[in-house]
Amino acid sequence: MIADTLVQTYKVSFDENNQELALSGSMRPEHGAEMEACIQLLERSIASIRGTFYINVKRLVRLNNVAFHALAGALLKAADERPDVRISIVTSSVIGWSTKKFGTLSAKNPRIAVEEYDSEFYPGQSFLEEGGFVPVLRTQTKLTWKHERSILPRHGLTPGATMADICCGIGDFAVLVAKEFAPSRIVALDHSKSSLAYARQVASEFDIGGIEYIYGDAAEMLLEDGQFDFVSCRHALQIFNKPEMIVDELVRICKPGGRVYVTNEKISQCLGEPRGPSIQWTYEQLSKLFADFDMDLEFGPKSYQALQKAGLEDIRIESFMVTNRDGDAQAFADMVMAWEEMFAGGMCEKRGDDAAFVEKFRRGFEDHIAAALHPGGYAGWPVWVASGRKPQ
Repeated sequence: MIADTLVQTYKVSFDENNQELALSGSMRPEHGAEMEACIQLLERSIASIRGTFYINVKRLVRLNNVAFHALAGALLKAADERPDVRISIVTSSVIGWSTKKFGTLSAKNPRIAVEEYDSEFYPGQSFLEEGGFVPVLRTQTKLTWKHERSILPRHGLTPGATMADICCGIGDFAVLVAKEFAPSRIVALDHSKSSLAYARQVASEFDIGGIEYIYGDAAEMLLEDGQFDFVSCRHALQIFNKPEMIVDELVRICKPGGRVYVTNEKISQCLGEPRGPSIQWTYEQLSKLFADFDMDLEFGPKSYQALQKAGLEDIRIESFMVTNRDGDAQAFADMVMAWEEMFAGGMCEKRGDDAAFVEKFRRGFEDHIAAALHPGGYAGWPVWVASGRKPQ
């Protein structure tokens, strides 16, 4: 969940997924009372988190003494009252004064740290930089979580359940489930050691306990039969050339009567206006590009049949559209920008596409970004959800 308050010439927002309060614009109030809404959101945000709380001031271009004293007072009070919380203020060398100004708080309380951000990634980051793909995965989860948090109970996830998240990637979905549903046990498995290392780091910094991170092959897991009430596998079947092998494993580790839950895409149905034809062409080509690497980004609607063939019962399937109108148009645009670099860059180069194709391919992504940010534009990314019950 993201809460936003627009106050005069600055914006303050809280991102629950990243445990980050972001301040941007120009904060120059004449009286402390003008900071009341901002301070109230800050206090509510800190009260709702555990572990590390991030204050992102990278885009805060001006801050007068009235605003600084209000923020400093609230942060020092929080650091005194919440010894279990670490406060990290993320500054930028581009805004030269911010590191020095906020650095004075570290001297007053060592649980307040100042981190000058340039190109290195940190867990509070919500956009892609320097070609890394971790941030865009976090952004995707942030965008889909707004839908999935209400969808999951319809597909059988209940508080206190035992859960396995297979192909967990960077682990942010498992963290959100832990916060929202408090499963009695969560096992998160992935074949990427670097992703698991990142997932463990985030869980530690956000003080999320009880998630067991396991290195393993989703098609041949070293987990015993029938352990879990709920087994999830998100955006993964579509990137394996033999998804049925993974589905069989998901079913195997699920308890009789438990449910297997999967999400996948039908990427050719990404849409946007204005410039709809260009956008449609690019995503149709993206589907073909993945097919050339034995991956199926059209798998979403096929999930029903895949679960049916695996012997599951009471199969439920639905879809939702992630859009720029969900409340964070910039995050949607950042996600598409990262797709462009990953797919029109590395994958097209590996396939050997010529310059004319790549230019046209990129144009569709850029038109999708423009649609997302256009005041009257609409941009969408469709996701399919399916689940089935393992027979007793």
